[in-house]
Amino acid sequence: MTLVGFLTNHAGILTATTMNSHIRYKGYEVAPAAQKLPNGLFAANLTIEKATNHSQAYSFDALGYFFDEEHALAYAFRWGRMWIDNHQQ
Repeated sequence: MTLVGFLTNHAGILTATTMNSHIRYKGYEVAPAAQKLPNGLFAANLTIEKATNHSQAYSFDALGYFFDEEHALAYAFRWGRMWIDNHQQ
């Protein structure tokens, strides 16, 4: 699994950068991944874990398909943030 960080550039576009740890968001560890497919597209995959309870993990595969690895990673991370925002208690 590729772990990435995200930076917003001067145009407000979210871009992916490689890093060595999970991304933390509102008490969750968010790990987006881009899987290169035989047809050249990248599938946006995602794992979300509660930071305090690593046995509570959610995995989402093929959230969307993209021509660019960075777009797949950014989409998975945005999707994960929305999922967390909608599932917080």
